[in-house]
Amino acid sequence: MIELPDWRPAPNIRDAPDLYEAENRAIDPGGLVLAAMRELAPWAGRVLVDLGCGTGFWLPGYAEQAERVIGVEPDPDLRAIARQRVAGTANAAVMAGSAEHLPLDDRSVDVVHARFAYFFGPGADAGLAEVRRVLRAGGALVVVENDYTTGEFADILRTATEGNAAFDPGSTDRWWRDRGARRVDVLSEWRCADPSELAAVLRNEFRDGAAEAWLAAHPDRRAISYGYVLFAVSRDAEP
Repeated sequence: MIELPDWRPAPNIRDAPDLYEAENRAIDPGGLVLAAMRELAPWAGRVLVDLGCGTGFWLPGYAEQAERVIGVEPDPDLRAIARQRVAGTANAAVMAGSAEHLPLDDRSVDVVHARFAYFFGPGADAGLAEVRRVLRAGGALVVVENDYTTGEFADILRTATEGNAAFDPGSTDRWWRDRGARRVDVLSEWRCADPSELAAVLRNEFRDGAAEAWLAAHPDRRAISYGYVLFAVSRDAEP
């Protein structure tokens, strides 16, 4: 078994994978984030890595256009689900690994994706260096993060982090900027099947009760506006 000393389990998906599936289905129904990702680093006919792929929700869609898709996931339980999901997809595979420990050869992939990647940001230069190691010349990393300033979801995020002096979303922006990344903002939404599903996925993300005020004020809503920030950095970018 691969040793991953840097890995920290993500409770929102590990403890409630079915709810996280519903969340993934709800994310970005208009495909605005995917369109921005594709513009930043097209993957048609290329080798794409989904870093921290979880249960592999996005792998089959990527495989429709990519030459090859590789999901990398440190959690053995989630990795097993991801492998089952792509078992019939000839150009997709799932491997054990993490941002700091990629089981891939030097200069072997064209695009790396990571969604809500706590393993990138201040103090995470080892992971970025490892990604750059496996990218080919001209290859790119695209990271999808939360926007803490735009959308209703951002309002809940600010409630959840209020009073936390150690929390500074601006430090992440500065970290990426100093490493030559391009920033793209996308305003989209989560759209669930019904209000009860939206309440369930929000409570899974905000286990401290930060979502309760919003839910009480919007009992009949099945959608919430959501701001995303995409950071893209090429292998060849100079800080």
